[in-house]
Amino acid sequence: MRIVVCVKHVPDVQSERRFEDGRLVRGEDDVLNELDENAVEAAVSLVEEHGGEVIALTMGPADAEDALMRTLQMGADRALLISDDALEGTDAVGTAAVLAAGVARIEDEHGPVDMVVTGMASLDAMTSLVPAALAAHLGRPLLSLAHALDISGEGPWTATITRSVDGMDEVLSASTPLVLSVTDQINEPRYPSFKTMKAARSKPLDELSLDDLGCEAPRCATIVNQTVEHQRDGSGTIVTDSGDAGERLALYLINEVK
Repeated sequence: MRIVVCVKHVPDVQSERRFEDGRLVRGEDDVLNELDENAVEAAVSLVEEHGGEVIALTMGPADAEDALMRTLQMGADRALLISDDALEGTDAVGTAAVLAAGVARIEDEHGPVDMVVTGMASLDAMTSLVPAALAAHLGRPLLSLAHALDISGEGPWTATITRSVDGMDEVLSASTPLVLSVTDQINEPRYPSFKTMKAARSKPLDELSLDDLGCEAPRCATIVNQTVEHQRDGSGTIVTDSGDAGERLALYLINEVK
């Protein structure tokens, strides 16, 4: 089983994020997108069970290598960074197109990819659009927002997921090759040991430009025209619970918030 796991290098959610010239400032406190750790764990666990390899793929600036190194520490076998100045500001649809080109390159060099796995969203934009757009570019079925996964067969495999939609659980199945996105409920990502961190340094980590891929820069870019920082004024009402706090809160919501 060959799995490509798509990840993203994003500003740390604990850091002070800001916009400059309509762009989110990157490169100061960037980390592997936390929700992508679940995708890496799912991919590595599948290969541990069924055999094969995990290839981590990302698009971003040069320092996005740090996110890929984290995936290698978690168990990915190799990694590929697509980096090009022409990709700055690319939106979700354009990102999916470039990642699809990266998957095609991986297939040319290493053989068919059975599954492309992503996290449910990136914590910098939270659009959740890339998995669906990626599936469309690749022409493969999408199983999205999985919080449970079962694999059967011997290749092609059948993937069966459970996902929650509007308060109900859906069970969906598709045969490989396919695109899968997982939620943070599907597993508990492993913490790399010193041994795996050391081993990651010797794993292949390649970088390609758009010219290397033989594709043009997407014409889809997002620029933030205006940002306004909201600050709390510190005012508020403290309610001491004497047995009726719930009722008082409900009345406040009805009368004040409306």
